[in-house]
Amino acid sequence: MIQARETPTPIPTAADRAASLAERPLKLLIAASVILPLVFFAIASWISYNQHMAEASDRLQRTVGTMQEHAIKVFETFAISERYLEELFNDVPNTVIRQNEAQYSARIRNFIKTLPQLRDLWVIDRNGRPLVAGTVHPLPPDLDLSDRDYFAAHTSGDTDTYISKVVQARAADTNFFAITRKRSSRTGEFEGIYLVSIAPEYFTRYYSQLPQSDVSVAGLIRGDGETLARYPSSTPSSLTPTTSPMMRAIAAQPTAGLTYGSSAIDGEPRIIAYRRLPDYGVYVYAALNTSTVRSDWISDMSAHLVFGIPATLAMVGLGILTLRHTRREADINAQLAQEAARRQSTELALRQAQKMEAVGRLTGGIAHDFNNLLTAIIGNVELALRRNTSEDARVANSLNAIRQASMRAATLVQRLLTFSRQHPQEVKVVDINRLVTDMSELLHRSIGETVRVETVLAGGLWKAALDPNQLESAILNLSVNARDSMPNGGQLTIETSNAYLDEAYIKQSNAEVEAGQFVLVAVSDTGSGMTAEVRDRAFDPFFTTKPAGVGSGLGLSMVYGFVKQSHGHIQIYSEVGQGTAIKMYFPRLSDPSAYPAWEAVSDLAPTRESKYSETILLVEDDKDVSRFVIDALGDMGYRVIHAETAAEALDKLKATPQIQLLFTDVVLPGGMNGRELANEVKTLRPELPVVFATGYTRNAIIHHGRLDTDVDLLTKPFTTEALAKKLRQVLDDTASSKPRGA
Repeated sequence: MIQARETPTPIPTAADRAASLAERPLKLLIAASVILPLVFFAIASWISYNQHMAEASDRLQRTVGTMQEHAIKVFETFAISERYLEELFNDVPNTVIRQNEAQYSARIRNFIKTLPQLRDLWVIDRNGRPLVAGTVHPLPPDLDLSDRDYFAAHTSGDTDTYISKVVQARAADTNFFAITRKRSSRTGEFEGIYLVSIAPEYFTRYYSQLPQSDVSVAGLIRGDGETLARYPSSTPSSLTPTTSPMMRAIAAQPTAGLTYGSSAIDGEPRIIAYRRLPDYGVYVYAALNTSTVRSDWISDMSAHLVFGIPATLAMVGLGILTLRHTRREADINAQLAQEAARRQSTELALRQAQKMEAVGRLTGGIAHDFNNLLTAIIGNVELALRRNTSEDARVANSLNAIRQASMRAATLVQRLLTFSRQHPQEVKVVDINRLVTDMSELLHRSIGETVRVETVLAGGLWKAALDPNQLESAILNLSVNARDSMPNGGQLTIETSNAYLDEAYIKQSNAEVEAGQFVLVAVSDTGSGMTAEVRDRAFDPFFTTKPAGVGSGLGLSMVYGFVKQSHGHIQIYSEVGQGTAIKMYFPRLSDPSAYPAWEAVSDLAPTRESKYSETILLVEDDKDVSRFVIDALGDMGYRVIHAETAAEALDKLKATPQIQLLFTDVVLPGGMNGRELANEVKTLRPELPVVFATGYTRNAIIHHGRLDTDVDLLTKPFTTEALAKKLRQVLDDTASSKPRGA
């Protein structure tokens, strides 16, 4: 067995590589001197051919336009002829027409003698028997036209006007096509038809005078394909198949059009243009043989071949090659720039998410304890103010200063929670137009007189599921920011509308929502605007362009967190010196029954003199908070039973049947939280109302930042007024919902 030996592949040396690099441009140039002229010529030929076809199509369409104008004027004479017959024979009995046939025939003949497009005018009775004609007199007594298609069209339907196909005349050696109109009596009964007999050769003579270089075939055709006139002539009654190029084009574009294809009559490839006559189902068409266009094109290209300069063509070809190379580099650079922009956008979104997560962790960690402290501070200061009997005004001033500072601290915590999407939302079905309208007085009071406030509210605005109180705060924050950007006055506009965010917008703006329908709330101003750097950082927590001590830097951050927690989208549009528009998009609510309806609640609260006698079970493990609540409710007249754990609360509930409301913190020691306690209480006392208190949102009554729909919540820190109002509202609602006699 003989084995073949493998020849080792020679390893190219540096010299070989250098030679290859040096030869490559020469090879390209040699190849270009042969290939590029051929390629260029092919491209130029293709462009030239398309230009010839386009120019031929333009000429053809202009010719068809002229033919249409001609046909319209001719058909107007047909309409005039029909009106002439109607005026002449309207309400004239058939017997009278027959008796005066000679006189009427002469009048008709005199009318049509100056109209070469007309063969004749006829009047036919209801049985298909002709009554009078212009050129045939006397009429043959046995002439019956009831079998004609135009007569059948009127007797079998409600057709008023009908255009027949080309037929052979029975009373003369000629052919014609007819336009017929129904002849009716005063009572609307069918009495026969008026017939205008038309000479097809009138049209063919006109078509024969068209330039042969622009038109190869011209004709007049019915909408169903029946040929009425054609030059060069063909079978008089030839029917164009519906599968022919022109009939398919007419079916797709009934008014006018241009198409290409082979003729159904002689098979010649042509460019075909057509137009419909107004008020008639008739088309004029003109066609040009593609062979004629091709001959002109070949003649032009031959001249280029004779007088072309190969060297110039080669240089142009090399220029095209260089241009293509440059374009490839530009495309690559563009792709790199797009990728860099995409990465930068992704990194910005990641940093924003990381900042939110960091603030959320920090806020969540301190919220529970800090809000308990603020509840105790605010509550005890209010009790001290209420019980203060000192005549020294400085005592009341100091207590008020403590209360004001505590409220500012509480607002700061709430804004941090909102930005980090941890503020509990009491979601309602909100009519945003009504909410904006109700805010008008508050906005005017907050903005001042130097700023004009205008609202543009869309009709038929969709409903949205969100927290109405937070939406009011968001609009107010944006309005105050707008006012600050217009120190010399200006205009503030609040606008609502229905909107649709498509996939392209979502991708471009990196929105964290899915494409779909949204409710838009836009707040715009005519202020100083923002620079690009400020706009990019506007939603960052604690970022502000205001002087120190004027703003906390959490206003826009709170708005951002609220919109995102509402599963919406927010966008800033701003130009320096032109103003700013901030658009908030909230998802459209498809099922309004999924959430309770929002109703504006009157801001009434119990006065100091209000005294109540209900018994309330308070479950709170924080001693400072429980002490404040017991004192505050005691001052109002309530009887308060206190428990620190859920188990202790259940024991006291069983031992005290007169308890009328359970007020419990959500986070409790002992293994059972406030929600679990409420569930146990509902099994013992289903009718007992429950009010929850919490200073931390990640708990058992809030899911995905939204409050459960069956929960009454009082968010810490709360004031004495808020406590009294909430408990009174729940107790009164419970009492009103009981059946009579209960």
